[in-house]
Amino acid sequence: MEVTWKTNRITEILPEEFYALIDRNREHIRKTFPVTLSGCDDIDKTKDFITKAKENEQNKENYYFYVRNTDSSALIGYVCIKNIDSKVSKCELAYFVDAAFEGKGIITKAVGETIAFCFDELKMNKVFICTSTVNLASQRIAVKHGFVKEGILREEFKNGEGTLEDIVYWGLLKSEYKK
Repeated sequence: MEVTWKTNRITEILPEEFYALIDRNREHIRKTFPVTLSGCDDIDKTKDFITKAKENEQNKENYYFYVRNTDSSALIGYVCIKNIDSKVSKCELAYFVDAAFEGKGIITKAVGETIAFCFDELKMNKVFICTSTVNLASQRIAVKHGFVKEGILREEFKNGEGTLEDIVYWGLLKSEYKK
């Protein structure tokens, strides 16, 4: 079955639907999205999390894109632009798709749209992605979009279990970007 989807900005997100996405994917994203998980322990915390995200976007600190299944309008994924450094004109992407929708190319396409936003709208010179050394699916997404593996940052990320992990740093320069 082919899944059709569309990407929405944060203004079109309800805390209840974001909580449902996080809740059904807790195990799936346990290690890689600890801040999101702790910010969405229950519906009240999720409301605060979404309110803060909206404030961050209004302040141009982060940007958020949400992926919906057009058949059911269910929220099935999330792409975040974060760690924006306007002095260097670079930003980081973080993303995941509902475990039930993995392997369908959905998050690859959503990341592609977000990269275009970073270069075209935000006028970034560099977009980077940091992945766990064992997150091969996320690394494949980086490669598909032309990112270059720049190195391993040792014990750079504290995962959801509290363990420091090495991460793979991937970069894409505007001069290398192909729409």
